[in-house]
Amino acid sequence: MRAVLDANVLVSSLLSRTGAPARLVELWLAGEFELVVCETLLEEVERTLAHSKIAARVSADDALEFVRVVRELAELVPDPTDPPQFPSADPGDDYLLALAARERTPLVSGDAHVLALADRLPILSPREFLDGVSA
Repeated sequence: MRAVLDANVLVSSLLSRTGAPARLVELWLAGEFELVVCETLLEEVERTLAHSKIAARVSADDALEFVRVVRELAELVPDPTDPPQFPSADPGDDYLLALAARERTPLVSGDAHVLALADRLPILSPREFLDGVSA
């Protein structure tokens, strides 16, 4: 099984080591599913981890190491070039929708704008995806 984890899920895994996002990263690292990423997603994770509010909770070294591990171990695919079939209310999320559609994988997100499209696309919350992987 393959999946795209939104930047908010990846960053959340570092902020709370006991939540569903952290458990998903553990399962990915254990080989339970394949994580699909692109450069735009990695850049979003890097930018988010650099924000002062997040940087106060995650050291710069830990942030760099996390992005390095994701880049090295995840399936790195080209950035999507086509627009998504169903755009998000937040255009900044459209690349994720296009990436998941092109790669034919579910998109796992905690973003309300993205989750609002779950009736049209294979989009799951971290808990929903975790329940499916753990079953």
